[in-house]
Amino acid sequence: MVSCQCSLACWRCRWLLPLILGLAIIMGIIALSGRGWLESEPGAETVEHQASLWQKCLRAPPNLNWRCESLMDYTWGRAAAATYLVGFVILVICFALAIIAFSVDILRFNFVRGIGGLLFVVAAFQIIGLVIYPVKFVSTFTGMTGSNVFSWAYGFGWASTIVVIGCAFFFCCLPNWEDEVLGNIKPMY
Repeated sequence: MVSCQCSLACWRCRWLLPLILGLAIIMGIIALSGRGWLESEPGAETVEHQASLWQKCLRAPPNLNWRCESLMDYTWGRAAAATYLVGFVILVICFALAIIAFSVDILRFNFVRGIGGLLFVVAAFQIIGLVIYPVKFVSTFTGMTGSNVFSWAYGFGWASTIVVIGCAFFFCCLPNWEDEVLGNIKPMY
């Protein structure tokens, strides 16, 4: 039985970084499709608010149906959605490139560093979208009553961005330890 140290030369461990990128994609999908970017705080207020990246909705008694308005009618809404969506598409491309990079027997370390650079671009686009949304939403809809909180889907957007930043550092720094990863040097004890 051959012992396998956990480095990227080991086939079981080389899939960790693409797996983490896949987790960031799942969180990005939740953020893009979730209706919980902004929600009204439960309390004595009679009007309930709920917003996603794409629309804002409100419900007031006695009518229990949600009345929704598209945020794509506002230039800032289109900008926030476009920047986050562009970052997400580049993230999916990076995921595919990472699978290709780690599936070959001889790792292409310069290729891996390029994926890290693209992941920094993803993080920049997602941060821009995640900052535009709350700033412009609050300034545009100042007449909303009650207290409102940025909620779970918005949090998933930030979580995806933080994971992408961490992966970007790993992808960029991995070539610095090329010999250690491939087992080309004698380990020091």
